[in-house]
Amino acid sequence: MSQPVRDRRKLVDRSQRVKVYEKQSVLEQLMLKKFSSVKCSNADVSIFSTQTKELENRFESDLLTRASKIIASKPNFVLPPRKTKLHKPHHVCSESPLSSSSCSSSSCSSDEDEENTAFEELERKKLHPWRLHEELWFNDPGEMNDGPLCRCSAKAKRSGIRHGIYPEEKIFHCQLDSNNADHLYHYRLNISPLTNYISKFPTTIEHENNEYLFEGFSILSHSPILNYPPCKLIRFNIEYTITLVEEEFPSNFSVRGVEMITEYIFKEILELVDLNWHSSNGTSDSKGCPQFHLFPRFSRHVDDDGKELLSLNAVMNYLLAQSGELIKESDLKKIQSMNDSEWLDFVDTVRGMIVTFPGMKPCSLRVDQIDKNNAVTNGDSCSSETKAEDDGFPVIVHFGIRPPQLSYAGNPKYQKAWRDYVKFRHLLANKPKVSYCDRQTLLQKEEKLQDMRTKNDLKRDVTVVISSKGFHKTGIFCDVIQHALLIPVVICHLRFHQSLAHLEEILGYPFKDRYLLQLALTHPSYRENFGTNPDHARNALTNCGIRQPHYGDRRVHFMNTRKRGINMLINIMSRFGCPEETASNINHNERLEFLGDAVVEFLSSIHLYFIFPDLEEGGLATYRAAIVQNQHLAVLAKKLQLEKYMLYAHGSDLCHDIELRHAMANCFEALMGALFLDGGIKEADQVFSNTLFKDEPDLYEVWISYPPHPLQQQASGGDRMYLKAVPRLQELREFEEMIGIEFTHIRLLARAFTHRSVGFNNLTLGSNQRMEFLGDTVLQLVASEYLYKYFPEHHEGHLSLLRSSLVNNKTQAVVCDDLGMTRFAVFNYAKGELKTKDRADLLEAFLGALYVDKGLEYCRRFCEVCFFPRLEDFIMNQDWNDPKSKLQQCCLTLRSIDGGEPDIPIYKVIESLGPTNTRVYKVAVYFRDKRLATGKGHSIQEAEMDAASNALDNAKGLFPQLNHQRRVMERSFKT
Repeated sequence: MSQPVRDRRKLVDRSQRVKVYEKQSVLEQLMLKKFSSVKCSNADVSIFSTQTKELENRFESDLLTRASKIIASKPNFVLPPRKTKLHKPHHVCSESPLSSSSCSSSSCSSDEDEENTAFEELERKKLHPWRLHEELWFNDPGEMNDGPLCRCSAKAKRSGIRHGIYPEEKIFHCQLDSNNADHLYHYRLNISPLTNYISKFPTTIEHENNEYLFEGFSILSHSPILNYPPCKLIRFNIEYTITLVEEEFPSNFSVRGVEMITEYIFKEILELVDLNWHSSNGTSDSKGCPQFHLFPRFSRHVDDDGKELLSLNAVMNYLLAQSGELIKESDLKKIQSMNDSEWLDFVDTVRGMIVTFPGMKPCSLRVDQIDKNNAVTNGDSCSSETKAEDDGFPVIVHFGIRPPQLSYAGNPKYQKAWRDYVKFRHLLANKPKVSYCDRQTLLQKEEKLQDMRTKNDLKRDVTVVISSKGFHKTGIFCDVIQHALLIPVVICHLRFHQSLAHLEEILGYPFKDRYLLQLALTHPSYRENFGTNPDHARNALTNCGIRQPHYGDRRVHFMNTRKRGINMLINIMSRFGCPEETASNINHNERLEFLGDAVVEFLSSIHLYFIFPDLEEGGLATYRAAIVQNQHLAVLAKKLQLEKYMLYAHGSDLCHDIELRHAMANCFEALMGALFLDGGIKEADQVFSNTLFKDEPDLYEVWISYPPHPLQQQASGGDRMYLKAVPRLQELREFEEMIGIEFTHIRLLARAFTHRSVGFNNLTLGSNQRMEFLGDTVLQLVASEYLYKYFPEHHEGHLSLLRSSLVNNKTQAVVCDDLGMTRFAVFNYAKGELKTKDRADLLEAFLGALYVDKGLEYCRRFCEVCFFPRLEDFIMNQDWNDPKSKLQQCCLTLRSIDGGEPDIPIYKVIESLGPTNTRVYKVAVYFRDKRLATGKGHSIQEAEMDAASNALDNAKGLFPQLNHQRRVMERSFKT
């Protein structure tokens, strides 16, 4: 390139950079600003005219049927049948080998089989004679890159959102030659953040001397979109939030026109052949309209703070005008004679454009560079590069990415090497002293991983060089593709929430916060990814999406997933609760299941307690166990048809009835938790009762019409009139003044403090044993609700650990002592110092009486004063982690580097002294054949706990894990 040409190009580049900045600024305003008015531009012809129909017919003939005509003229080809039966996919805990440090032995043992099967499928697809290039992967219906998408049985394929079947979807019929403004609703999509969705070179249409920039798509819905939570998804390691804003209805388009453009972009260009937005409830002849229509938004600023959308006719004319050949054979001589400046001007018009080769697989790709000399002028030196045959045509250069299955990310050998490296690094971190030899071994493992990443056949980046012969322009740039590949996710989200309206009818309760219902139905395995066949969307993004997207932190994928390991457990459990109720970022139903389990147990206990006033605690517990067991909850979930609405991964995990029933039981518990949070305990009780007995009116009437407590029946307005006449009640008046609560039925309080050793009497009509049963479930519910709301970063297991430290016998006994309850307890015999269990039972009975007399709100306030402030001390002292568990965790961190079975502490009874009722046991704890400590206790378990506690005190130097825990707690105090 000569110096004058270089100088002129610099001036041109500088001018282009200014224009790019100006366009980006305008586009950002168009996408973000709220305009006072939005109107549609005047088309050249009316949508009802003959000219419009001719335009649509020409669009269909020239663009929509172009590829099918070419394919029909080719010899028919069918891929060879599979030689081997594919293995069922194993459950994968994370999206990347980099995010997991462990795997099950079963999955590791099958790595070689999985690798062979995947590569057999990839080699099978390479045989296709219409393949555009060996490094470009194409889409086939129902197929992923390495095998079939769905391995479900024929029965399973007939239901489930994972198969695109949304319950009770309506079938709509639009008039094709009209915009159907009388029954369609128009919504604009808002994307936040806009990273990767504002292009430097947006698709621009010039119409009547004005420039219209592409800003995304509008959704045209057949029904109003109300009370729908935002759609959230992770792409490019960034979490995007998509909301819908209702906007003035565009006038100048027809439904047939928007459907044609949708088919052209999604089927002809992107080849998303598994995409289907029609209702699954109709027959093949009565599918009607898609559930939603899309309107492409090309817009510009107009006066008076307005925005103008380009009419559909103008968009169709632009696409037709741009659909010519990229390089005509008749222009080859002219192209070869171009000087450098002229050639670069031509390249600038097509760089970044999507071009298509109808009939090939894949048919479309992004032009990153075009060279007239069949040589890559700006190739990536570290990428795999393939040359095109020299046929005289300029060559298209495309910088792509291999599918994960063909790169190190999907290579089982690399995954195994990564797991070995992470495990070795973790073991070294817990060694008291790391040797020079260990450091060298770790360095060798790192170098091995790096070598595998740089191998030519495992690289992800590839450079594709292909002749431009046969390619057609589209006029579409990467920004259209980026927005288009968001649409399937949004539409799946909308279809799901439309079907939830029918579930709300089944429940008989409309949710105020629909996100809670969505969360309750989301299995931990589910990921909101692409809204269609994931490999199809990935292939389309690689072939046609932006070349260099901005990536966020990859940890966003597993930031809110369940994490393993003692270090992670200590880190999470050292966090204090939020000062106010806070929503969690954990987007599956395990936390709601934790809460719902307490709700179901509470509701069952309340009804049984009042329905069977003479049944003792053991009988009530037996009946409750029958109601709350998973097998029965799965039956209740089936009654609500929850299996039709559940969101879970499309794999084999839930294809078996046992796994599916367990998931349904968990889903039902999560649903009860969501109802409790959204509507309160009464709404949850109503739905639970209806589900239990809605088909049996007699039982239903008994279940919901339970009588009040016998003591309440005797004095419906209260029994405080007996205070003066009964000294025992006068004693309890002192206790009421101490706690600041005045019972309406003070005899309930008297019963709560009456031990079961006391016989039947007319004052209390029984002992406190049944009230213990009730108080235990009340405390479980109140504690679960508090932990769910104020500890948003804790998963189900962490919440359970905190709850166990909060509601155990030891804590209850301390609260009992603080309130002086033992002074008011009545026994039939002289009682010395009460055992921990007896004091805990006394507190539970009091809570049961408080609930019966005052309701759940009083119990909440009581726990907020007497229980929840203790949580901070429990977290600081790690009371959630008993000494035996802590010792075992520390021992496991010292497992040998060469693998094998880990060493665990062993407990042995070495002495037993005294009579049976007061016997004292002495237990020694050993680790690696060395005695660490001894402990004593009135039971073997108590002695083991004491021995473990002494071992942790005596052998601190042996366990570096204890120093780590101390540092974590210190950091927690500082924050």
